Amino acid sequence: MATIPAGSGEHRSSTVLYDLMFGHVYASALRAVVDHGIPDLLGEGPRAVEELAERSGTRVGPLRRVLRLLSERGVFRESAGGVFGLTDVGEALRADVPGSHRAAVLWGTDEVFRRSAEGLGETLRTGRAGFEAAFGTGFFAYLAATPEKGRVFDAAMTSLAAQYGNDELIRECPFPGTGTVVDVAGGQGGLLRDVLLRHPGLDGVLFDRPGTVERHLLDVDELKGRWRVEGGDVFDGVPPGGDVYLLKNILHNWSDEDCLRILGSVRRAAAPGSRLLVIDAVLPEDGSPHPAVGMDTVMLMLFEGRERTATEFEGLLGRSGFRMSGAVPTTTLLSVVVAEAV
Repeated sequence: MATIPAGSGEHRSSTVLYDLMFGHVYASALRAVVDHGIPDLLGEGPRAVEELAERSGTRVGPLRRVLRLLSERGVFRESAGGVFGLTDVGEALRADVPGSHRAAVLWGTDEVFRRSAEGLGETLRTGRAGFEAAFGTGFFAYLAATPEKGRVFDAAMTSLAAQYGNDELIRECPFPGTGTVVDVAGGQGGLLRDVLLRHPGLDGVLFDRPGTVERHLLDVDELKGRWRVEGGDVFDGVPPGGDVYLLKNILHNWSDEDCLRILGSVRRAAAPGSRLLVIDAVLPEDGSPHPAVGMDTVMLMLFEGRERTATEFEGLLGRSGFRMSGAVPTTTLLSVVVAEAV
């Protein structure tokens, strides 16, 4: 095999390609150490690999090799004598830390993603979502039929929401001083909880699938008497009477046709003048790089959804009885698209 000179363009190209080729190896290694609780065992400080293996029920040799791989990716830190500790990245994998990424990692490395990604070749040929090709049904129908996956999904969405920075998003949302906020398909209510904590004059309604809202996060002392949950299907209708309706990370899951159905449900529930806040990634109009481009491919894998530009959001909203007034960027992946029912 020919030697590639260090630092050459050919070497750099090969490195990029090998990282892409073996990306699934890193994901599998990450899932393995999280499954075996290695980050939690390191929560109190570095430990020898022999102790980690004994306490996690794993074998010393394979564990050392996997930890070394992830150390090269900045998840762990290896010291002399086979002692491993957590980096800042690894700390986020512990189950007991605020803003833990553990649930998100378990979801992102689940077979749902792996098998959906394997179907991308068919997606390119037929347009059919990789998930549907792999599992023979739609994504949300699958979650409804497999409650254990639904629980993993809900926990991951709560974890990812924390990573997007609810505080930053809420600061950019034009909430009134008083009124009712309806969080449509709001998951376990992490965003709604933070909205109500920040705005004491507001009440809230959490609306999502019955099994999801049963696991809500709203039962905190500061919010007593200011919220209720309601289970249902967004395509059938949403709770009426809201002064503000929230749709966070919802429309990107769906085709334009389904987005119009969702927005139609919201518009039927909303009185003229009610505000709609769509919190989603907004892609640049000129095709310049954006961190949501990767998420756009995930949408291609799992659903018939997609990330959209501000112009595309404006078109959907206009066809649904809303007037869009702007899209406010934030320091997170997401923007706040502001509209009003007309």
